[in-house]
Amino acid sequence: MPQPNFQSDQFLLDSLQDGQEKAFDYIFRKYFKGLCAQANLYVHDLDHAQNIVQECFVKMWENRKDATKIANLSGYLSFMVRNRSIDHVRKFKRELVVESVGEDVGMTDSSDAVLLSHEFEEKLVEALSMLPERCRVAFEYSRFEGLTYGEISQKMGISVKGVEALMSRSLKILRGELKDYLPLLLLFLT
Repeated sequence: MPQPNFQSDQFLLDSLQDGQEKAFDYIFRKYFKGLCAQANLYVHDLDHAQNIVQECFVKMWENRKDATKIANLSGYLSFMVRNRSIDHVRKFKRELVVESVGEDVGMTDSSDAVLLSHEFEEKLVEALSMLPERCRVAFEYSRFEGLTYGEISQKMGISVKGVEALMSRSLKILRGELKDYLPLLLLFLT
């Protein structure tokens, strides 16, 4: 019996969707090193980069039933690694800011900094609930789902300028409500 042609990404994706581990293994070996190099450009730590790439492959395996929806395998993997790497960097920055804010207000131990972070999260949820409905929805699409203003405008059925106005209003309200947590808020909003 002839061996399948693993050269075609479409064949690989079809095989992956069918749950064939050989296809997954081939994809992993084909892309792993390059994706690690890409992640390392963001996180500057090879161990973290490898962990990020492995997480992306785990997610790909978990979502293998949707594999044939992928039009460009290398682009898809690159996009996943880029987003995961950026999330990792943001989390790292957030932790540094929490520690820094804790030191600025005289907190001596990391548990105090964690408490400050949890307190900020509670206040953020409270402040978000105070936003007008359309402002809150636009803000959540942007910050929690990572949608662009164009995508938000389509989902909400309004113009991009309308989304910009809603976001501007949301940010103004949040800055006012969370002024005591300004360093954490600025990190969250970036």
